[in-house]
Amino acid sequence: MSFLYPLKFKPVFKEKIWGGNKLNTILGKNLPQNKKIGESWEISGVKDNISIVLNGPLAENNLEELIEIYMGELVGDLVFEKFGIEFPLLIKFIDANNVLSIQVHPDDELARKRHNAFGKTEMWYIIQADKNSEIITGFKQEIEKEQYQKYFREGRLTQILNIEKANTGEVFYIPAGRIHATGKGILFAEIQQTSDITYRIYDWERKDKNGNSRELHTELALDAIDFNKYDNYKTPYEITKNQSVSIADCKYFHTNILDFDKAIEKDYYLIDSFVIIMCIKGRLLIHSKNNKEQVNTGETVLIPASVNNIIFEPLVDSKILEVYIGGAKS
Repeated sequence: MSFLYPLKFKPVFKEKIWGGNKLNTILGKNLPQNKKIGESWEISGVKDNISIVLNGPLAENNLEELIEIYMGELVGDLVFEKFGIEFPLLIKFIDANNVLSIQVHPDDELARKRHNAFGKTEMWYIIQADKNSEIITGFKQEIEKEQYQKYFREGRLTQILNIEKANTGEVFYIPAGRIHATGKGILFAEIQQTSDITYRIYDWERKDKNGNSRELHTELALDAIDFNKYDNYKTPYEITKNQSVSIADCKYFHTNILDFDKAIEKDYYLIDSFVIIMCIKGRLLIHSKNNKEQVNTGETVLIPASVNNIIFEPLVDSKILEVYIGGAKS
């Protein structure tokens, strides 16, 4: 008989030169004092940052240990077959109090060749954005590699980049290879492949607390960048109250948004995957067999693949992201 239940994990806080305090003021995180915390790693299988269970009988076990023990019961049979004990997604909340570096991530092929790792495709859901916040994503014109290098050498890189206004509730899908940067004043949820490989292209001449410039990866980035221009860089969607709506669908993950004010029953059996719930607004109870777990704004829960039948009971008007891999959509 499965011993599994919806799992919470201890967040791993990352101090960043651009971090702020919205993880505390908006998401209720108990942050360390006098540090600029830019990221809360909610669920991670990244080496040296593997998540540790916070709740219930499995508390203090780490995610890798649990996958080794429960295998497909925890992550889904197909997921375990493909990834083994490596958890395939990295789930974060990010507070960009200042602009992030302009960067790009390699795809699977390049990351495997260079780093023996997975590439990094990701998506952002904007939880809160200050007035006039912006996001850089992709190019605003067709560009060749040689032209790009010329603009870069002349310090005019931002002239060819696509800049979007960032508003609360918007979604940006960022496949590997897409040049991007988050502007200041944005709090967002990030769902990505398990990879910590970033090629930093430009960092706004910024210095760290010791007066040093951060490392750039200008040459490494050249082979990773997708130089194509695309028509749409934001993901359009419309909320349907009390119904899951797809906001990202790729081979690495599916993400739905659920805005609800009444109890919602879910049967995740056909998905054959774990399901991650990120509470981005409100407060709810997750009911499963012999278990009830309260989830507050800013908390993240992993529902094991073997825990199929779930009821989400909102205690107030709530909004969650549902994240999973493969299989049928809920």
